[in-house]
Amino acid sequence: MKLQAGLLALALAGSLVACGDSGGGAGDADAAASARGPINIWYSNNAEEVAWGKQMVAAWNAAHPDQKVTAQEIPTGKSSEEVIGAAITAGNAPCLIFNTSPASVSQFQKQGGLVPLDSFSDGTSYIEERSGDVAKQYKSSDGKYYQLPWKSNPVMIFYNKKAFAKAGIDTTKPPLATYDEFLAASRKIVASKAAKFAIYPAPSNEFFQSWFDFYPLFAAETGGKQLVADGKAQFNSDEGKKVATFWRTMYADKLASQEKYTGDAFVDGTAAMAAVGPWAIATYKGKVDWGVVPVPTSAGKPADEIHTFSDAKNVAMYSACKNRGTAWDVLKFATSKEQDGKFLAASGQMPLRKDVTAAYPDYFAKNPDYKVFADQAARTVEVPNVANSITIWQTFRDAYSKSVIFGQEDPGTALDGAAQKVDQLAKQS
Repeated sequence: MKLQAGLLALALAGSLVACGDSGGGAGDADAAASARGPINIWYSNNAEEVAWGKQMVAAWNAAHPDQKVTAQEIPTGKSSEEVIGAAITAGNAPCLIFNTSPASVSQFQKQGGLVPLDSFSDGTSYIEERSGDVAKQYKSSDGKYYQLPWKSNPVMIFYNKKAFAKAGIDTTKPPLATYDEFLAASRKIVASKAAKFAIYPAPSNEFFQSWFDFYPLFAAETGGKQLVADGKAQFNSDEGKKVATFWRTMYADKLASQEKYTGDAFVDGTAAMAAVGPWAIATYKGKVDWGVVPVPTSAGKPADEIHTFSDAKNVAMYSACKNRGTAWDVLKFATSKEQDGKFLAASGQMPLRKDVTAAYPDYFAKNPDYKVFADQAARTVEVPNVANSITIWQTFRDAYSKSVIFGQEDPGTALDGAAQKVDQLAKQS
């Protein structure tokens, strides 16, 4: 499957660019907090976000000619984390990056690269009033906000109606709510040759791949738990082992593939289902007659009780920024109700604000396909904001790949072993 919009920057390649007026060191933090003037920002490189970013910057600059924003796509590199980390080290990061992965915040914070948004008098209140209870998942271990929750792509199960019909499966209310139902439907799909595989999560070993196979189902099965909480791994619980066993069966029975796929298996018809977020609707338009359901749980929870992975990208302010007063004002402007509405219309991604459907009723009336994702957005689980976050995810992925995808070890034993390592990593500062 293709990487989703939220992860496009993870696959970039090239070199770092310097950032002009935003760089050169923050100087006195108190002075910087109220300083105003030109700033630079980065945003993602996908076309929809670039178009939104250009109009947002143009609107700001028209109203604030003395506080000009200069914007660019995030520079290319091996990964967005590497590019941003290098910019922090060099002291030339931009003021704002509208492509900050929550999984990287602890790393950037440890580098001293982030500005706590609580340092602004209305920082905490703005974040919590905009996003509601979901905001608390984005606090760091010191209780501060180093990221503004910006937008999410709640992961759900897309299914190909034509493939389901060929397999003799109901296309209006397909039986996919429980693990047993999901497995039975998957076997029908493969046996009928409606598709070569039922679903095709990426079997590769990058740390973030578990966000689109294990983690959404773990969030659903546990009623909204994170991979790690209070310094302890939670994924080797009974619920986590049920999820791992389900996926192990999918691979063992050849209902999912162990081979890497270079295209989009769902669009190509190689797989009858995909675990993705609303960004994909535009991609599938005119290519797949699709439906969507929540991710399955062992007992088949009602849809309005199911949690899933958020696949969020956020905005952070970087400590090289000199004119932080302007940067904070721009951040609020870019995440205002008006701009969030424009972002939703441009990208189909869900702004991380309270009750999105009530905020933009006209949009959802005209675009009903997106409403189910807006409803799901109220029940999303983020990656844990802990030290060594990426190393923790990689440790988990290594164990998952070996046991669940390739069957080289018992999944329960592998998760227990990974949990011991993760507990040690989570304790480090």
